[in-house]
This record gives sequence, structure tokens and C-alpha cells, in this order.
Amino acid sequence: MLLPVLLALALSQAPLTTVAEQSGWTRTGRYAEVESLCRAFPKRYPGKVRCDTFATTPEGRPQLVLVASADGTLTPAAAAKKNRPVVFFQGGIHAGEIDGKDAGFWLLRDMLEGKTLPGVLTQVTAVFLPVFNVDGHERFGPNNRPNQVGPEEMGWRVTGQNLNLNRDYVKADAPEMVAVLKLLHSWDPLFYVDLHVTDGAKFEHDVSVQMEPQKTGPETLRTLGTKLREELFTELESKGHLPLAFYPSFRENDDPASGVSYGVSPPRFSHPYWAVNRRYGILVETHSWKPYAHRVATTRHVLEGLLRLVGRDGQTLMAARKAADAEAESGKVREVVLLWENTEKSRPISFRGYAYERMPSEVSGQPWIRYDDTKPQVWTIPYYEELRPGLTATLPTGGYLIPPAHAAWVAEKLTAHGLRFQRLGQDVPSAQVEVFRATETKLRPGSVEGHQGLSVKGDWKKDTQPLPKGTLYVPAAQKSAPLVAHLFEPLGPDSLLSWGFFNNHFEQKEYVEDYILEPFARELLAKDPAVKAAWEEKLKDKEFASNPRARLRFFYERHPANDTRFNLYPVFRTDSAPTAR
Repeated sequence: MLLPVLLALALSQAPLTTVAEQSGWTRTGRYAEVESLCRAFPKRYPGKVRCDTFATTPEGRPQLVLVASADGTLTPAAAAKKNRPVVFFQGGIHAGEIDGKDAGFWLLRDMLEGKTLPGVLTQVTAVFLPVFNVDGHERFGPNNRPNQVGPEEMGWRVTGQNLNLNRDYVKADAPEMVAVLKLLHSWDPLFYVDLHVTDGAKFEHDVSVQMEPQKTGPETLRTLGTKLREELFTELESKGHLPLAFYPSFRENDDPASGVSYGVSPPRFSHPYWAVNRRYGILVETHSWKPYAHRVATTRHVLEGLLRLVGRDGQTLMAARKAADAEAESGKVREVVLLWENTEKSRPISFRGYAYERMPSEVSGQPWIRYDDTKPQVWTIPYYEELRPGLTATLPTGGYLIPPAHAAWVAEKLTAHGLRFQRLGQDVPSAQVEVFRATETKLRPGSVEGHQGLSVKGDWKKDTQPLPKGTLYVPAAQKSAPLVAHLFEPLGPDSLLSWGFFNNHFEQKEYVEDYILEPFARELLAKDPAVKAAWEEKLKDKEFASNPRARLRFFYERHPANDTRFNLYPVFRTDSAPTAR
């Protein structure tokens, strides 16, 4: 009995330092270290830390999360009961960009030891996901990030199934993503922080912190978000950092003179996903050409500043979130921007870069750029920060209906996204709904994340449809109302239709032979003047007139055997909850 007691005592007194710290910030540990530390933290700080295994990856590794609170607020229910703001931060969604893992362990240990941010863990519950992409983390090697300074070896960008998790938030293909979404919506954090490392150019700025709501989202959250971000930047600058509020990629690749933009991406990405849930999403990108020690310290400083500010202003922020939820749940959120774009308006900014030259390449045949990072240089470049809606949808006053043929898999995605829905318990023989029938379809030329996307044109129009028992009804009036629109509005860039989940409904499956259509066409033209007039008008189109298939299709669409469900989107809109009559 003595040996287990001594081992437990030794573990409770262990310094909990990472391989990164022990190596002087030249290396990072393997996932076994995450497993060891996750078990060790609760033993070192009993009642203040939890280590939870919330899922298992496709390659059989545990997905682990640590929860820290000095007063034992360590469950979603406890946090909700105390109206406690939750800050959820994650590392390694791209497992080669692993700064967040080592910064998070370092910071949590020092907070629990009382060395930094005293008292903050009585005001905020911290939820730390050390490595999101666990299987990618274990595809370990020295050449996984050739444009990054350290650590000596690191993980891989994508999962064992070759999925990029930071393109998967809406479509939720990866098992790892489904598990994290359920965890995320269970905790419902006020702030969701995704920790990355940039790709791209060389310059002096060492971190970008992108946050919404700030320019978009509920007014109740935008003003507070802007104030918090500005204070965070003041704190970072006081520590010698050069933060940016936008992702530092140039509008034209490898041409700094083309300028930079403030962008709001669609919700396939992490922080805009959480923003469309009407909470704060933050993307932290340290600069890949800074040494690993500098990047980890920078990540820690961002988290320290954020936790301090949320601790200070948490109740004000939570009150604003409550007001935003009430607005959405009452059905007052009707207009949803599905795609933001920049205007052509810009202003000059000073950007801390290096001397460079661009020249023609005899290798690629295109211009290429060479930086001289021994010669800092301030560039004056255009900054495009003004946004305008590129695509907007109006939510129905009721919600969306998904027929039983698709109900099972759609229900799984709705559950992962924390969205409310119900199943019809009996048939509704005839319901007044809106339907979307595509007037034009175009498959994208290649696959993205294993999906062949589909672009459509068309409009919602009133119609009557039967709603069989088992049809799903998804109300629009819920706290994540914009996410409902992103999922089901067919024109949206991240809709389930756009990702290709409904492609079968836009493929013709039944035909009528030409020798049937030829006499039918003649009979129809002879007896129906309106059809004849429409036919003669179509023949004025040279492209149509020269296309035999298009000419026969004109008559197929008027034949009694025409498939009336071809190009019909199998999701309907309704202005009220369906009831059987």
C-alpha cells in the first residue's frame, strides 16, 4: 500500500513542466505528454481542475480537455448556475501549429500556483483543449512546417482521415469535430479562442488577433468586443508585441504593395463559427518566422490579457450575451448575412515589414519575392477594412422542414450544433410552405474536403407539400438563429446544399426516349398555341437552337412523365410550426 501512496505524493509535487520548457523551447512533447499532464493536474490541484476524456479519435487516441476553476466551478451546469463566464481555448487544430498546447499548460499551471492572474479563476472558468487534431499531432516530423521556426519536430496539418478540421465546423464530417462541437455547445463559452501560427510572408508583426462580434454580429456585443480588443492590444504592446487585428496575408499573393484586408470568413472556420452562434470567436495567429520560444510566450500573453479582461468585465459581457439570446429566441433576428465582402475603400497604414524585392522567376515563370530580414522597413500599404454584405438571407418566421428521407443524418448534425428541432408525430397531408427549385445548377470542378460542391440559382416560392410523419422542424427563433440560416439557405457558401450533401436531387434520374418525345412534341405544338409561341421564342437563342438535347428537353419538361422533384431542394421553409389537420 505504501508504494501507491508515495507515487501519488510524488506526482502531486511534480513541477508539471512540459518538454517544451525543459528543452528551452526548442522541442514540443508527443501526445503521451498531454495524457500524462491531464491526469497530473487534478492530482496536483484537487478540486480546482478536471481532466475529461470526451471522445476517441478514429486512430484510437483519447480526446482530452482540462477544466480549471479556483472555486470548483468545473461543469457546464455549475458554470451556468453561477452565471460564470467560460473561456474555451484550444491548440493544435492544425497540429503543426502547436504553440497553444505548450502555452496553455504553462499558463494554467502558473494561474493555479498563484503566480499570475490572482483571483481570475474565481471569476472565469477556463476550458483548455490542448490538442484538437490528436491523430495529426502524432504524424510527427521535422519537415511538417518548412516556413516555421521551431519546434524541432511537430505534427501534421490534417487528421488521420486527411480532413482539415478548420474547414469542418458547419459540415461536421470529422468524428473529432462532432465531439468538439458537442463539448463546445455543452460549455457554451462566452469566448472561444483558436490558437494558430500563420503561413505566408515575412514581417516584424508577431501576432494577429481577429475577433467577432466587433464589426459584425449583435449590437449588444459589438461595442463591448471592440473595447475589449483595443484594451488587449494596449496590453500586448506594453509587453513589446506588435499585434494586428487582421490576418496578415496580402490581397495579391507575395505582393505587399497590394495591401491587406479585414475579413470575416464563412463559418466553416472556427472563430466565425462561434460568432454566428452570437458569442465571441477569436483567432490567434502567432507569426511563423518568430522563434518558438517567442511564439509560445506571445500566445500566453494573449490568453493572459483575455482572461484578465473577461474576469474583470465578465458580468457585463454575460448580460450582453443574455440580451442577444433573448433577441434571437423571440424571433427578432430575421436578416442574416451569409457572406461578407470588402468594399474598394481603403486607407493607408504603416506596416512593419522588411526590405524585399520582387522579380521574374525563370523557374515558375511568375514573380517571386525575396525578403531581407536584416533590414526592417516600414511599408505604407492600403488597408481594406470596410465590409458590406455580399449575400443576405431572410429567415422564415417559422423555420425549416426536412423530410424523413434526410431526417436521420440532418438530426445528427443539428444535435452536434446544439440546435433545437422536433419530429412530426403524424402526417400533415398538405402544408403551406416555401420551396426552392433550382433554375440553374453547377457542380464545382474539383472536390474540397472530399465534397464536390454545388452552386445553384433559384428562389423560394409558395407551394403546398405533404409533410410525412418523421419530418424535422427546425425553428428559426433560437439563440443560434444565424447558424440555422447558414445550414439551410441554399445559396449560402457553407450551406449543406453548397457542400454537396443534396447533389442527388439535382441529377436527372429518369428519362423519356427520343422516339416518344418526337411525336409528343409535334402533337403539343399543333394543339397548344402558348407552347408553340414559347418554342418559337426559344429558337431565337442560337445556342439552344443548335443543341438537340436542349430542344428535346423543352418538350420533356412539358410531358406528363416529367420528374416534378428534379431540381427541388428537399428542405422547405414555413412561416409557422406545422400542425396536422
